[in-house]
Amino acid sequence: MNQAEFNAFCQAMPATSHVVQWGGSDVWKVGGKVFVVAGFDADEGPRFSFKVSDLSFEILQEQPGLRPAPYLASRGMTWIQHYAEPGLSDEDLKAYIAESHRIVGSGLSKKKQRELGLLD
Repeated sequence: MNQAEFNAFCQAMPATSHVVQWGGSDVWKVGGKVFVVAGFDADEGPRFSFKVSDLSFEILQEQPGLRPAPYLASRGMTWIQHYAEPGLSDEDLKAYIAESHRIVGSGLSKKKQRELGLLD
């Protein structure tokens, strides 16, 4: 997934905001909380870091091209980084990013979730 596709995908999710920070990374938030960070370095290729469930963290960290997200996982957070091939297919990557959005959004207060239109 290239940078334009990534940003378009994240922008289409409800209640998201985008900033560029941390050395030029695309940072997407829901309700002010980060749910995915992506870097698009020409030398290293794209890197995507996203929050996952405890079970997904245990499974994904063992897969080629995936690892516990630097900085975040070292602080006890269940974040995975897709950093190399084979990693995840674009379809699977999008599914995990969408799930990260859901996980982070569900951690917001019910009041905030209602304000953002995240509750049915």
